[in-house]
Amino acid sequence: MKEKLKNSFLLNLAVVLVSCVLLYILFFASLHCVTNHGKEVLTPDVRGKRADSAIKILKDLKFDVAIDSTYEPAFRPMSVLKQVPDTGSLVKEGRTIFLTVNMLTPPRIPMPNIKDLSYRSAEMILRNNKLMVGDTTYRADIAMGAILEASYEGKPIAAGALITQGSKIDLVIGNGLGNTEWDVPNVTGMTVDEALILLTQFNLQPMMVPASQMDQITDTPSAIVTDQRPRQLNDAGQKNRIRMGDFIDLQIMQNPAPQDIYQGPSNTNQ
Repeated sequence: MKEKLKNSFLLNLAVVLVSCVLLYILFFASLHCVTNHGKEVLTPDVRGKRADSAIKILKDLKFDVAIDSTYEPAFRPMSVLKQVPDTGSLVKEGRTIFLTVNMLTPPRIPMPNIKDLSYRSAEMILRNNKLMVGDTTYRADIAMGAILEASYEGKPIAAGALITQGSKIDLVIGNGLGNTEWDVPNVTGMTVDEALILLTQFNLQPMMVPASQMDQITDTPSAIVTDQRPRQLNDAGQKNRIRMGDFIDLQIMQNPAPQDIYQGPSNTNQ
């Protein structure tokens, strides 16, 4: 009896061992088919193509496709910006290809605050926010190279205002006091309004003070410039020069008498 049990045990053990060996061989023999080993293809380059065209190409090659989106103003809407795995990668059939597609409608974002920043910093911030630099103009200002004003479609735009990504932002940049020099214009004897119009043409910055502490200015635009510094001519009768953006002091009175207006060589109205 014991002999029969022993033989039965050994037989069952042998059967189990043989079965394990056969399963092991069968597993590795079928692994080739299950994993499509050897059936690898190169991922095609679909960057720059329209999304629908890129998806068709990948589907025809038996790839799965997953879509994400972002916005890049320099590229066409609905074009493929990026793919993962990258073009030329050797992958198996059925692999998922991830595509990043340019949005059809650009998002709106708050306008960043670039006032008083340098042009280089402002340009970097605009680019990081996917905004573009439009026209740049210069204005006489002591803050050389700083952004004085930002505008969109001809109108100033404040920080925080919503704007569409891809928009062009025009910039006004300070050019310091400038190296351009002019003959000092003579505004003595003019009203303040007239003087300001002329000084603006020369990009000069007026500083107005009453001619005396006793004189009360009741209507600044109609007040009269009685003297200025610098004057048009120096004591030798030669023309004074002034740089663009410089300050010019204007002495004003509301209703001056003729003798209150400086009558020296600068009062030539040239």
